[in-house]
Amino acid sequence: MRIELAEYRLNRAKDIVKESEDSLKQRHFALSVNRSYYAMFTSARALLVLKEKDSSKHSGVIALFNQYIIKPGIFPKEYSKFLREAKRIREDADYGDFVEITEEDAEIQLKNAKKFTEEAKRTMQRMITKAENG
Repeated sequence: MRIELAEYRLNRAKDIVKESEDSLKQRHFALSVNRSYYAMFTSARALLVLKEKDSSKHSGVIALFNQYIIKPGIFPKEYSKFLREAKRIREDADYGDFVEITEEDAEIQLKNAKKFTEEAKRTMQRMITKAENG
C-alpha cells in the first residue's frame, strides 16, 4: 500500500508540473510558482510515505523530509533548498500584498520543480529496490 501511495503521489506531482507549465505559458506567473511548489511538496510526501512519515502542515512535511530523506543522504542535499525557496515564493505569491511574480521567477521555479520531481522518481525507485532486497 505504501508503494502504491508513493507512486500515486509522484504521478500527481508530474501532473502538477504540467499545470505549472500551462500556467507559465498563459502568463499566470503566480499560479505557476504555486503549482511548482506543490509539485515538489507532493514529491516530498511521496518519498516520506515510504518511510511511513507525513504531516498535516507544510512546515512539518519539509522538516520530516529533511530529517528522514535529506539528512541520511537518500536525496541530494542541494535539492532541499529548491523546496524551501519554492515554499517562500509560493507564500509571497499567494498571500503577499504588492508582490509581483515575474516570468523569470516562474521559469526558475518550474525548472527546479522538474529537477526535483525527476530526482524524486529516481530516489523512489532506489528506495523501493532497497526495501525489496532487505
